[in-house]
Amino acid sequence: MSVGIRLKRFGTKKRPYYRVVVMDSRESNKGRPLEEIGYYHPVESENQVKIDAERVAYWIGVGAKPSDTVKMLLAKQGIPTTAKAPVKD
Repeated sequence: MSVGIRLKRFGTKKRPYYRVVVMDSRESNKGRPLEEIGYYHPVESENQVKIDAERVAYWIGVGAKPSDTVKMLLAKQGIPTTAKAPVKD
């Protein structure tokens, strides 16, 4: 299964808000996510973003790939988007 971290749109016309979700990449944007790990409100005066860094690290560690927009949001939050290589002794 190919897993991705992407945005799922909610809200009304011209008043969108998004949830940052982990989904099977073959699933529709309206489909059921594996996990919701944050939210993004672009219309608010100060672009509200909240993302669970621990869950992002877990999902990236098991092979999930973030979308371009999610990469941008993670960078603004200071969350790394690459998996750490295991240390060999």
